[in-house]
Amino acid sequence: MEKIYFVVAIWLALAVISTVIAYHLKMSIALVEICVGVVAAAVANHFWGNDAMGGSAEWLRFLASAGAVLLTFLAGAELDPASFKSKRKEILIVGFIGFLAPFLGCTAVARYLLNWDPQASWLAGIALSTTSMAVVYAVMLETGFNKTDFGKGILGACFINDLGTVIALGLIFAPFTYKTIVFLAASTIILALFPFITSFLTNKYGNRTAAIRAKWIILVLFSLGALALWAGSEAVLPAYIAGMLLAEFAAKEHIWMRRMRTLTVGFLTPFYFLRAGTLVSLPALISAPLIFLALLLGKVASKIFGLYPVIGQFRKERSEKWYYTLLMSTGLTFGTISALYGFSHGIVTQEQYSFLVAAVIASAVIPTMIANYAFMPKHLLQDKEAQKKAGQPLSEGGFDEE
Repeated sequence: MEKIYFVVAIWLALAVISTVIAYHLKMSIALVEICVGVVAAAVANHFWGNDAMGGSAEWLRFLASAGAVLLTFLAGAELDPASFKSKRKEILIVGFIGFLAPFLGCTAVARYLLNWDPQASWLAGIALSTTSMAVVYAVMLETGFNKTDFGKGILGACFINDLGTVIALGLIFAPFTYKTIVFLAASTIILALFPFITSFLTNKYGNRTAAIRAKWIILVLFSLGALALWAGSEAVLPAYIAGMLLAEFAAKEHIWMRRMRTLTVGFLTPFYFLRAGTLVSLPALISAPLIFLALLLGKVASKIFGLYPVIGQFRKERSEKWYYTLLMSTGLTFGTISALYGFSHGIVTQEQYSFLVAAVIASAVIPTMIANYAFMPKHLLQDKEAQKKAGQPLSEGGFDEE
């Protein structure tokens, strides 16, 4: 038992270091955790051998998986129902093209330019088709755009984009057997009842017992995750839909949502993102940097060529079109989740996984920096005080941990 405590202490120490670095560099904590995981694993493996950090231990893999499931749920719960209804056409079209263009473009790059096998190529297309709800949400809060129709449209489009990724991952790689039918039927029934039971438990017991909402929601997410794994799918897939179904409920329960974010970001997701970084092979990246560049350029270029003309139908100002397009070109959480799914199931090799994660990380940084420094549409910010209130120090995905 003391060994487990020692390993956990090391990983949480890396999480604390990542938080300090992220604060001073003003970067997403998830991004920094992945990078710290890459460096820590390279150093540990060099001096103490492979898997010196214990990333393959079953209990640590469970903590990492639990973090991914809860973070996926929270991302779905960030959907603003009112904004979705008022900007339905824009959100659906931009979100769908934002998924489809890089999905097809990056699959083609991996298959015909890099000569990856078909399965690995499809996985690459899925991993690089994402946009980063976490990064975009943080930017919206920090700038004040989350209070504008412009920002709400971007967030809605990000949601549809990532929903396309979740569906594609399930349809292409989940084996279709009788277990799939059982999983779909059970998930449909559970998710249909989920909002009503959650509201009932909240009204009946929410203010009288200890954290029954958190226990109930985690119970449902883990139950659906167990069904998904039993059916040969991935535990994060139903979590996104569950979050979407509770978006209206979450919008009214600010204190409860903050506590869920604290649990997720403060304890669970560091294990996920740090572990994702430890699986990256630095020697593979160093030996073939052109593969990394091809995947990164494939993602960003396909996003830009696919989205810029479409966004132009809804936004006429040049700065607005470029800002919108570049933020939709980011990727992080679902990109790493998809890549890790591929690696865990033998769809991609560790080298291919390393290239995909490196491209995902770069896409979280470069487009965001260019958008903020060169194309920020400041004329849309109507109230300086609102901007100041929205720009509080945030952790992953704009989550205030205090």
